[in-house]
Amino acid sequence: MFEKNKRLYVYLPIILSVIFILGMFAGRYLPGGSLVFIHNIPLNNKLESIIEYIQEEYVDSVSKDELIELSIPAILQNLDPHSVYIPAAEFNQVNEPLEGEFEGIGVEFNIQKDTIIVVNTIAGGPSERRGVMAGDRIVKINDTLVAGVKIASSDVMKKLKGKKDSHVKISVKRKNIKELILFDITRDKIPLVSVDVAFMVKNDIGYIKISKFARTTSEEFRKAVNALKEKGMKKVIIDLRGNGGGYLDAATNMADEFLKKGDLIVYTKGRAKPQVNTFATSNGTCQNEQVVVLVDEWSASASEIFAGAIQDNDRGTIIGRRSFGKGLVQEPIFFHDGSSLRLTVARYYTPTGRCIQRPYKNGALSYYEEIASRYYNGELNVKDSVKLNNSLQFNTPGGKIVYGGGGIMPDIFVPADTTDITNYFTQAVNLALVYRFAFDYTDQNRNFLKTFSTWQELDKHLNKIDVLTSFIYFAGKNGLAANKADIEKSGVLLKTHLKAYIIRNIFNDKGFYPVALSIDTVFKSAVSFFDKK
Repeated sequence: MFEKNKRLYVYLPIILSVIFILGMFAGRYLPGGSLVFIHNIPLNNKLESIIEYIQEEYVDSVSKDELIELSIPAILQNLDPHSVYIPAAEFNQVNEPLEGEFEGIGVEFNIQKDTIIVVNTIAGGPSERRGVMAGDRIVKINDTLVAGVKIASSDVMKKLKGKKDSHVKISVKRKNIKELILFDITRDKIPLVSVDVAFMVKNDIGYIKISKFARTTSEEFRKAVNALKEKGMKKVIIDLRGNGGGYLDAATNMADEFLKKGDLIVYTKGRAKPQVNTFATSNGTCQNEQVVVLVDEWSASASEIFAGAIQDNDRGTIIGRRSFGKGLVQEPIFFHDGSSLRLTVARYYTPTGRCIQRPYKNGALSYYEEIASRYYNGELNVKDSVKLNNSLQFNTPGGKIVYGGGGIMPDIFVPADTTDITNYFTQAVNLALVYRFAFDYTDQNRNFLKTFSTWQELDKHLNKIDVLTSFIYFAGKNGLAANKADIEKSGVLLKTHLKAYIIRNIFNDKGFYPVALSIDTVFKSAVSFFDKK
């Protein structure tokens, strides 16, 4: 149907313009207040009338339902960046990451301008283990071209999903890489947990990494906290970096664990919505634990609600970089055909009264490009480059100054660490060579690597052998020539990445994160902060 009516979508703007012009000229000569009729179609409801007119008079037969489906997103994108329409065929896929589990390759994607873009890879999933990265453009699935062919999200999901242990090949285009990169991925069960890992860092300091605020987050978090308390945890690092949000009540429930009864967690209000306050109860299990929250430019929505509640109540310390800045609340509306509309109906406000929503008056493209502009403006490296709106200053009960209008500004700023990043390291990552080497090494030595009972034992073994030299040889065979100066500068960074991904292939995230975090400057700043208290 789409191909048949392709000409309609090409010429639709012209048709609409002609109709509007005719309406303007007709309006000049007809008595005010009268209805204008074109072929007996009343124009008092302009949008419906245009669709009816096209359906009656257009040169080819068209589908009214298809026209409506195409029109709704265009209407919503002129409101704000977060009001969205979800077609029935895509509803389950959109909600799946926050609800349960499925069998597939473990990627989250969007389709923009007929291009399938990997938004994220599920931590520990098949795609991440093979080296697929956020930002990759999927060009082929098996031998089928899927780029530039107007493929629907539902069709992409059908091609990527499949029974556990079945195979699918994807070819991706990666920025700055000329050739397509081929990945042969074995499908697996994708556990959609939201607490990626929880472990004791040392002494009385615990660490909990939360990737999303899902239906099960509160329960997962309480289990993690209880397990760490049994090991002596009195201080906890909550890592929300890269956490794009999720369910609001999951965030407020988690904040409730730390706040005392009656503390305001968040409130929402909109033009047609009365103010709704959410207060802490007496059920919190972390009333006495010290807390640090880690955030970055990809911590959004529910993550910012949690961080804002902790910061505004002077309950803990926020460390990292300025968060995303999403302060809009969407209300779902469900239609009989299974589709859904998520309309922004309110803003949320942190306890001090600040809305941290970034401006979006210049459109969705400019809105999302603002994150990239932070890099070019130097904000990720220098605290003083952050442009704070002094007219949106607020004070916490303890006298701390906080800001609204553009995300959560951390109490302790830690710049992005680029000290050891070289061109060789960047190419090794962009070409997925680190991931591929780790997979191949694990695959060739799996039986031996499984003899280690803990990730710590495996880490000690990998420290004794020359993994880096093996990788340099592997990279050379795959088109990345050695650069002695770059390798010397990036050596520790490279070896840590190699070890972390090899260990993940055996011990999953419980081994991956402790190794990866050993060179993480934001994490180390949090540990240092606790050590000084």
